[in-house]
Amino acid sequence: MLGKVVFAAILLDLSISMTARQVEAQSREDLVDRAVAIMRTTPLIDGHNDLPWAIREHETLDINRFDIALSQPELMTDLPRLREGHVGGQFWVAYSPSSFEHHGAARIGLEQVDLIHRLVERYPDLEFAETADDVMRIFKEGKIASLIGLEGGHMIENSLALLRRYYDEGVRYMTLTHSRNVDWADASTDSLEHGGLTKFGEEVVREMNRLGMLVDLSHVSDSTMWDALRVTEAPVIFSHSSSRHFTPHKRNVPDDVLRAVAENGGIVMVNFVTSFIYRPTYDWYQRRDSIRDELSGKGMDGARVDEEIKKWEAVHPISYPDIGVVADHIEYIRDVAGVDHVGIGSDFDGIESTPTGLEDVSTFPRLIAELLHRGWKEEDVRKVLGLNILRVMRQVEHVASRLRQEREPSVAQIEDLDDLHSEPPWTEPVEANGR
Repeated sequence: MLGKVVFAAILLDLSISMTARQVEAQSREDLVDRAVAIMRTTPLIDGHNDLPWAIREHETLDINRFDIALSQPELMTDLPRLREGHVGGQFWVAYSPSSFEHHGAARIGLEQVDLIHRLVERYPDLEFAETADDVMRIFKEGKIASLIGLEGGHMIENSLALLRRYYDEGVRYMTLTHSRNVDWADASTDSLEHGGLTKFGEEVVREMNRLGMLVDLSHVSDSTMWDALRVTEAPVIFSHSSSRHFTPHKRNVPDDVLRAVAENGGIVMVNFVTSFIYRPTYDWYQRRDSIRDELSGKGMDGARVDEEIKKWEAVHPISYPDIGVVADHIEYIRDVAGVDHVGIGSDFDGIESTPTGLEDVSTFPRLIAELLHRGWKEEDVRKVLGLNILRVMRQVEHVASRLRQEREPSVAQIEDLDDLHSEPPWTEPVEANGR
């Protein structure tokens, strides 16, 4: 008899537990539906997507060989999933590796800008946007507003004229550096060479203000962040960065800079890179890289080092975050800088791994549902979705309208401002037998 009572109690517990899980699952689905309803009237504007470079990595500039109207399971982005994710606006990124500085970076940058134009022109679901008003008009017409960001100041090859040509081609933000320093600014993941911005670097920021190009501080060193904030007359952005409070990665933004961004009127758009946002993942990469350096320092050849690293990885599996960690970063930046200064910059198709629940562009409603689950007001959710970046864009456009009346395009040269002891690139070498 006692056994039957115990068995019945166990069944009751299981039933209650299953019912609780079912209620929780239904509640989550209801929140996703609520998120989608919000996203139908306020555009989710993602600050950073690397699809253009992902296409190029398939060794092609021919978009006809890569039809994103169809499912592309090897990528994180295609049109069906953009629609499922209710993306209203997207900054498509024109990227070139930092190693190409002085070795064809401008060519690659312009080719990527051209690829983005051809991509947008091919698909009726996409339409090119240059202003905040364009974004809202296109969104209301049921299309995805498409903007261009240039990821890395090395692609202007120390030329303000080339910076202006990028603007004319529709580029609306430029990340001042990528992984390496440029001749006029320090990157977060390189040695401190300039102590921030050089005099020419300051002129780059001023000219971006005059043009109406957003100054993007993702990837730059702390000193460059502070110099840019000192020089700029317009709000800045971090197109794909997170909070250093959780993870001490240099790509993240420290608290004092978060507060300065609020004073500047700018925005930090939280990204999904697992090693940036989650301390266990960050520590795993740090340990693995340390072991690799250790083995290499002992004179072990590359193949043997790789073999040993694989053995270590098999014994020490990596730990990835879930969707809640991204929400943690959004909430922390809200708490430090204010709800008007945080947005979303996924870095989809530019990252190897994503948090669980944020696998591709179709999953954005889940992130919004997570914020709603935490008690966020709809008006604040709308700011994170897109209203904050639209406000920043409008302020940058307003500053540019004023500055264009006050001053002419800058003709400054890096050789003069930074007192470089080298011949400018247009100087013709003197050959032994004359011209």
